[in-house]
Amino acid sequence: MPNWMFAALQAAVALWATLLAPAFTLWGSPFTWLELLACVLAIWMVACNMRVNPLGWPLAIASSLLYAGLFAEYKLYGEASLQIFFVLVAGWGWWQWLSGRGEDGGALRVHRLTGRQRALALLATLLGWPLLGLLLRRFTDSDVPFWDALPTIASITGQTLLGRKLIENWPVWIAVNLVSMGLFAVKSLWLTVLLYAVFTVMAAAGWQAWRRLEGRVSA
Repeated sequence: MPNWMFAALQAAVALWATLLAPAFTLWGSPFTWLELLACVLAIWMVACNMRVNPLGWPLAIASSLLYAGLFAEYKLYGEASLQIFFVLVAGWGWWQWLSGRGEDGGALRVHRLTGRQRALALLATLLGWPLLGLLLRRFTDSDVPFWDALPTIASITGQTLLGRKLIENWPVWIAVNLVSMGLFAVKSLWLTVLLYAVFTVMAAAGWQAWRRLEGRVSA
């Protein structure tokens, strides 16, 4: 291995160790710099999403990478793998918001699913949940495989709807956030519990904001 590559690897390991170090302690649990930075970026991301601002997508990539590492440390493998999926979907969503087209061929607008599309989205989520739960139980040492699987699968639904500027992404995120709060509380990730409580409020506000924006082209 070249010296520069070895030095870069050492620097990356040292940086990761620093991020995993406690930033402060609250309610008897340490909060790492990693969790704190991921929280800040994630809140900024949701604020941009509420305003249909494409800046939310690069912020999603950054926060998802940080959370992937954090969740892996706590053996939440479904959530960790979900963050990698988010990174990939964020690139697609970013492109959709900048260049995507609606069914009429015009610029992508904030709009709604049809009744049939809602039913299909719900069915896909309900079918994916137990399948992922079984995979996590069989192939990982997760102690909460099905609990971990539910917000993971529902988040895939929510992120896909968000990428296409569909209003229904917001009620999906509300449900995901509420389930995730319980999951993270079990793992004593209290700052992330607080973050997801904030997300729930922001998702409700985003739902109302997008209902007002329905049919408009937003940058």
